[in-house]
Amino acid sequence: MTTIQPQHQDWTVAWVAFVVALFAWGAGFYGPAMFVHALHASRGWSISLVGMAVTTHFLLSAVLVANLPRVHHRLGVTHATLGGTGLLAVGIVAWAASPEAWLLFPAAALTAAGWAATSGAAIHAIVAPRYGRTLPKALAIAFNGASAGGVLIAPLWAFLIAQTGLLAAALVIGVGMVLIVIPLVWRFLYRRDTNARLLQPLASTAPTPLDQPVSTLRLALLRDPRFVSISVAFAMGLFAQIGIFIHLVSHLATTLGIAGASGAISLVTLCAVGGRTMLGWWVGSGSLRTLAAVNFIMQSVGVVVLAFATWPPFVISGCILFGLGVGNLITLPPLIAHRDLPAAHVGTAVALVTSINQAVFAFAPAMVGIARDYFGDYSVAFALAAGLQLCAAMVVRRHR
Repeated sequence: MTTIQPQHQDWTVAWVAFVVALFAWGAGFYGPAMFVHALHASRGWSISLVGMAVTTHFLLSAVLVANLPRVHHRLGVTHATLGGTGLLAVGIVAWAASPEAWLLFPAAALTAAGWAATSGAAIHAIVAPRYGRTLPKALAIAFNGASAGGVLIAPLWAFLIAQTGLLAAALVIGVGMVLIVIPLVWRFLYRRDTNARLLQPLASTAPTPLDQPVSTLRLALLRDPRFVSISVAFAMGLFAQIGIFIHLVSHLATTLGIAGASGAISLVTLCAVGGRTMLGWWVGSGSLRTLAAVNFIMQSVGVVVLAFATWPPFVISGCILFGLGVGNLITLPPLIAHRDLPAAHVGTAVALVTSINQAVFAFAPAMVGIARDYFGDYSVAFALAAGLQLCAAMVVRRHR
């Protein structure tokens, strides 16, 4: 991958990516977490049914993310990001406006397309060509937008739903996303990036030339134990994390109330900002795989606490331990790929690992919802998720 090194470090692109991530996660990740509780409470649809729609959202997105390098090569990153922003905004409104449960699934297709074009692999594609040795810090800045989406957008969802209803909340957030993200991306990425050739619509000016067929490169990566260990470990970890996160409001609302549960989500995401920022500074001081294993273990302890704690100080402790590792599960895979894999393979590797991870964790909301309906609460599902994170810690260390 060609890296453009400016004479002085310019963080503008990283901060624009921060804003993209803020709204992408605020609408495409925290939105479904709020939909689970809101649609169950207001329309009586079962948690497992709404969870299946959320699973559809993530699963379709995984298919689309796998082909994101082709889209970027053909259209450019800017056009893909602009289109994804519009689709995500329309999609969350479609979720909220659905009069029948089956309409959640077409709405999920819209949000899946928007999420794929604005989330992890897209953020990496925006940032990576701009930064060399400072890439860890640039990615930390950009992906902190994902956590900021939880700190800012998740409470906004809760407030607007309580005050105005789900549809009005989706309209406010969707329109706000379009009015803020699209002008920023157009002004600071499309018009500035002729040197990096990052954002032009023609294939001849694509961000990363495809030196060999993408399908051939994917097969080679799937046979590479370094890539496999990254993919398997983070697929397990993200399955556990997403399953917990999507249902955390519903789980904590029984003891803390909806306002308290939304506050807990904000605490988790605020801790995620701190955890990811520390990673950006510590990344050069040791093995990334060791850091990943510690991250999984810390989250596992936090999940066990959240599974069984009812006393607020214990709940807060669980949120802190879980939250400190939340953001790093999307930041670490591209960093490990940059360190372990050939430079020419990194772009495809990041898109592929993101796609595999999403295909796996797409089933987490439905599986956790089914377990909750079967057992009557979330304790068993959360305990199993903690065990899965311990397995992820062992896998990621195998090829250090």
